[in-house]
Amino acid sequence: MSKVTIGLIQASNDIHGDEPVEVQKKAAIEKHIRLIREAAGKGAQIISLQEIFYGPYFCAEQTTKWYDASEEIPNGPTTKLFQELARELGVVIILPLYEREGIASYYNTAAVIDADGSYLGKYRKHHIPHVAAGDSGCGFWEKYYFKPGNLGYPVFDTAFAKVGVYICYDRHFPEGARALGLNGAEIVFNPSATVAGTSEYLWKLEQPAHAVANGYYVAAINRVGYEAPWNMGEFYGQSYLVDPRGAIAAMGSRDQDEVVIGVMDKELIREVRNIWQFYRDRRPETYDSIINL
Repeated sequence: MSKVTIGLIQASNDIHGDEPVEVQKKAAIEKHIRLIREAAGKGAQIISLQEIFYGPYFCAEQTTKWYDASEEIPNGPTTKLFQELARELGVVIILPLYEREGIASYYNTAAVIDADGSYLGKYRKHHIPHVAAGDSGCGFWEKYYFKPGNLGYPVFDTAFAKVGVYICYDRHFPEGARALGLNGAEIVFNPSATVAGTSEYLWKLEQPAHAVANGYYVAAINRVGYEAPWNMGEFYGQSYLVDPRGAIAAMGSRDQDEVVIGVMDKELIREVRNIWQFYRDRRPETYDSIINL
């Protein structure tokens, strides 16, 4: 099929961060199941949730409490639950989770579930930030919670399209975005948790640039609202789908829970790549110095 309907789900976290982890997860999972059903009802065939969707962006603080939010993938309960949902609705789901491997290795991960409910694999976030957010004492303290990804840049051949995943801070690094294109991605999903401030202007700049440079669609997903008790800033939504010409195909609001629906057209990918021969004209034999600097 040439045209594929994409559903992007942006949502606020409704439970105070001081509540127990299981309370957080239960409420968020129930909310996102409702939103996935809404997206499927609007015709979405591939649906992506936001970064670590089943609770607040807990990396605003550094405490061992949040290790309990992690699960194994694919054998954890949340992956299994959403496999059943994907099978029921006949949709592909990009499911960003806090992954635990073994006894105590943790990753920021997204599982990819096909439309028949099968687990296709996972992507682990490679680039892990660790920076303060203003003078509040809060920050993007991700190195406290996550090891860097170690599974490369896989592309998943789903029922509807060849899908790649990049997660939040990854978007600042063009190397992985190119690797996903070289590995065959037709669309790259970037589940995020990003607040207003220093990098907001990059939200609508970097990812359209990746789409143009690599000749694929990019789907950028961001949560909305303020999250207590940290209130580190406004998660400004504006989830969007951008085509390989850099044109925005669909965009969400700044501050509302929303299912954003857009359409990707594989014929447009072919048309753009036939005109802009960036893959043909690459000079990889000249790039060795990049990784040696």
